[in-house]
Amino acid sequence: MQHRKLSMNGKIVALLYFILAFSFLVIGIFILNNIRTNQQQAMSDRAEVVAQTVGKLTVVTQTLTNQTLSNQRRATILKGPIENVRLSNEAKYIVVMTMDHIRLTHPNEGLIGQSSTSGDIEDSFTEHYYTSIGKGESGYVARAFVPIMNANHEQIGVALVGYAIPTMYEIVRSLKVEILIGTMITLIFGAWGAFLVSRSLKRELLNNEPHEIAKMYIERTETFNAMHEGVIAIDTTFCITIFNDKAKQILNVKEPNLIGQNIYDVLPDSRLPEILDFNQPIYNKELLINQHTILSNRVPIEVEGETVGAIAIFQDRTDVKKIAEELTGVKEFVQALRVQNHEHKNKIHTVAGLIELGNYTEALHYIQDVKIEQEKIHQFLNERIQNKNIAGLLLSKVNRGKELGIQVEIDNQSMLQYLPEALSLNDLVIILGNLIENSFDALQLASIEPKEVLLSIDQNEQVLTILIEDNGIGMSDVQIERIFNNGYTTKNSKNHGIGLYLIQEIIQKANGTIDIQSTEKMGTSIVLTFEM
Repeated sequence: MQHRKLSMNGKIVALLYFILAFSFLVIGIFILNNIRTNQQQAMSDRAEVVAQTVGKLTVVTQTLTNQTLSNQRRATILKGPIENVRLSNEAKYIVVMTMDHIRLTHPNEGLIGQSSTSGDIEDSFTEHYYTSIGKGESGYVARAFVPIMNANHEQIGVALVGYAIPTMYEIVRSLKVEILIGTMITLIFGAWGAFLVSRSLKRELLNNEPHEIAKMYIERTETFNAMHEGVIAIDTTFCITIFNDKAKQILNVKEPNLIGQNIYDVLPDSRLPEILDFNQPIYNKELLINQHTILSNRVPIEVEGETVGAIAIFQDRTDVKKIAEELTGVKEFVQALRVQNHEHKNKIHTVAGLIELGNYTEALHYIQDVKIEQEKIHQFLNERIQNKNIAGLLLSKVNRGKELGIQVEIDNQSMLQYLPEALSLNDLVIILGNLIENSFDALQLASIEPKEVLLSIDQNEQVLTILIEDNGIGMSDVQIERIFNNGYTTKNSKNHGIGLYLIQEIIQKANGTIDIQSTEKMGTSIVLTFEM
C-alpha cells in the first residue's frame, strides 16, 4: 500500500502546531510552577496571620493559663471557638498545643490529647515564629507555627495553622477558561500564519512540493550527466551550480564535488563570468580552457527578467582543431613544394638554354650564382630558425615571391629558437602563411616597383614578436576594422575571408596582441606579439 505524502502546507501546519504545543508545555510548566510558588507563599503568610489571631484569642490564653483544667476539659472548651476560626478562614486545620506538646485541637479527634512528635515544631516552643511546607496525606500543606503568650509575656503553648496548597491539576482547572481562550486564539492565528507562510513558499517554489523539487533536481542532474556536451553554470556570485560529468571529462577536472566552489578557483580561464558582466550571449566561440580547445555557447540565465547566472554548453574540439591545423600546415607545405618544383624547372630550363646556345661559361656562372644564393639563405635559416618546418615554410615563401616577381626579405637579425607555451607549430604556420600570402595578394594588385615584403621574427625570454611589412595597395580604416570578421575579404574571389579570422582566434587563444598600420596605396605593417 502506497502512503500519500503529506503536502508542504500540512507539514508546515503540523510543525507549527508541534512548536506551539511544545512551547505551551514548557511555558505552562514555568508559569504553573510560578503560580504554585506564589500560592505557597500566600498560604504561608495567611496561615501565619491566622495562627497569630488564634494565639491572641482570650479563650485560648485563659484556657491554657488555667492550670486547674484537665487537657480533656481544655479541648472541650477550645473546640467550638477554634473550629469557627478555621471555617471562617478556610484553613485545613488549626492545632493548639500545650507546652507539653499535647494537642488540644485537631481535625482528627483521635489525635486530641496525644503528644505531637513532629520534627519541625521544636523551635516553636522557644518563642520562634516561622512557616514550613509539609507533605500530608492529601498533598502539600503550608504551615505556620506561632507561640502563644500570656499577659506576662510567658509562652504557654503553640498555635499551628495549616493551609492546603493546590495541586497543578487544581491550578489548571481553575484557569481552564483562560487556557481554552488562549489556546483557541493561538491555534487560529497559528493556522493563518502557517497558511501565509506555506503559500509564500509555494509561490517561491513555483507551486512545487519539496519532494517534486528533489525529484526534478535528481532528474536534471542525471540529464546533464547524460549529455554528450559539457555543461557548466554559475550564479551571480560566480559559484558553480552545474558541472556535469562530460565537462569534467573534457576539461580533465578530477575533483568530484565542484558545486558551490568559485569558478575562478576551478577554471580561471573559463570566460564564463564575462557573460554576467555584459549580459549578452556568445555563440559558437572557440576557446582554450585548461589546455583544451572547445567550441562554446555561453548564455545568461534569466528568471522573470532578472539575470541570475550564466551557463556554458560546449564540445571538445581539441582533436578536430589539431586535424584542421595539420591540414592547414600540409596545405602550406604542398604549396611550398609546388613552388620549389616550379622554380627548379625554370632554373633547369635556363641552364639548358644557355648550354644549347653554347654559352657554357654563362651557364656555369648561373649555376654557381644559384648555388651561392641557395647556400646563403639555407645557412641563414639553419642558424637562425631552429624549427625546420618554419624554416622550410619561409624558404618556400621566398621562392614563391620570386615566382610572382616579389622580393621577400627576411631580416638578418631574425631568430626563432622555441615557441611560446600557448602557441603551437601549426598556429605559427597559419599565421606566417596567411600573412605573407595576404602581402602577396596586395602587391599583385599594386603597380609599384619593386614589390617588397619584409619579414622579421624577434625573440627573447619575455616575448616573441613577428613583423610583416609590404608596399602593396594598403587598406582603409573601415577595412581594418572588418578584416577579422569571418568571411570578410577585400578580394573579388571565392574561398577568401577566413585567414585573418583564424589568426584572430589564435591570438585570443594564446593571449597575444596584433597591431595593424596601413595606408592606402602605400602598404601595410602588421606586428604580432606573444608572451613566452
